[in-house]
Amino acid sequence: MPRRRATLLIHLYRLLTWLASPFARLLLAGRLRRGKEDPARLAERFGRASRPRPKGPLVWLHGASVGEIIAIMPLMDRLRALGFKVLLTSGTVTSARLAATRLPPDVVHQFVPLDSPAFMRRFLKHWRPDLVLLVESELWPNLLLEVGRRRVPLVLVNARMSERSFAQWSRLPKSVAALLAHVDLCLAQGPQDAERLGALGAARVTPIGNLKFDAPPPPVDLVAFDALRAATAGRQVMVAASTHPGEEAMVVEAHGMLVRQLPDLLTIIAPRHPERGREVIGVATEAGCPAVLRSDGYLPDRGTQIYVADTIGELGLFYRLAPVALLGGSLIRHGGQNPIEPVKLDAAILHGPHVANFAALYAQLDAAGGAVPVVDADSLAASAATLIGDGAVRRRMLAAAQATIATLGGALERTLAAIDPYLVQIRLERHPS
Repeated sequence: MPRRRATLLIHLYRLLTWLASPFARLLLAGRLRRGKEDPARLAERFGRASRPRPKGPLVWLHGASVGEIIAIMPLMDRLRALGFKVLLTSGTVTSARLAATRLPPDVVHQFVPLDSPAFMRRFLKHWRPDLVLLVESELWPNLLLEVGRRRVPLVLVNARMSERSFAQWSRLPKSVAALLAHVDLCLAQGPQDAERLGALGAARVTPIGNLKFDAPPPPVDLVAFDALRAATAGRQVMVAASTHPGEEAMVVEAHGMLVRQLPDLLTIIAPRHPERGREVIGVATEAGCPAVLRSDGYLPDRGTQIYVADTIGELGLFYRLAPVALLGGSLIRHGGQNPIEPVKLDAAILHGPHVANFAALYAQLDAAGGAVPVVDADSLAASAATLIGDGAVRRRMLAAAQATIATLGGALERTLAAIDPYLVQIRLERHPS
């Protein structure tokens, strides 16, 4: 693919990030204080590898955080089965913790370097990937440019471009087109994503579906599940998952309404950012609801009304326990969270009006009767009461959701078929005979 020349704005970005490189430690120091970096692995953020490069053909996959990693785990497994080594990078502490518990030992995880030319060059010099797969919308300029300088094929997988991001990128059309020229192939989640990426200048864009539909449900620690199930025996349970500031107060208010008719109700709140656990305890306490933190080692007893699940990688446990789940990030203007996992673990879905991140999926679920939209504490309490109290209604809703999800699979096979020419070429170059 011909590469467009970098624009003046891109040159300016590269110069500024190069000049800022010596001050990167100051940036990371602030993130360290907020618990957003791992002090033992800080060198990785400067492109310094903490592991040797495995021998053989190497595919580098990069996803921003937990959701992206979960989505591409089946793809990683298939690449490994084909004989390719896998390097996985991400940018958050939570994703690194998930990688430590969920990845097979032969997959190398590293923190992605900060987007500096110097750090990216150091990173690429060590790892020498044969193919780069970027997940969803990770379009970092220096990453794209440094990979392009090395003529390494780069593919966007499970690519998405929200309406909001499209509006922002569209303000810089020439610069965005120059960056996207370094993308050899763009495998978009849906037609709208493909249309927006194409309008921004991406070539060879194909809508193939969302890999998250093909991901297995999150694993559940059976020992932890049995302990939690025993602690909540005889109680009705609702979970509010991946909540954001402003949502917990509405959930606690709805809980206060529900306990008048469901006095044994336990509401589990799992904040999107676990470090906010004590903040959520404060919201519950102020409302007069006894609450405990899971990270303190507590299980809910009969006096617990709000159980704050401020832990990593346990959402599957709570989805399996609770028959009803409110998906957070949707009662406030955040864009919503992915509803696929709770549906696969038999939790009926409630969601707020702000679901732009998954608009098409929620529209299909709502139309099929597989999810219920709510707008505030009152409607949340009313809908939750119906679903908790009427098992037949809940089962019909769950069946509709699962049927909808089942029709949307197949992206994994289509992704593998699309990248197969690159895999064949890598084998030919390494074994020309």
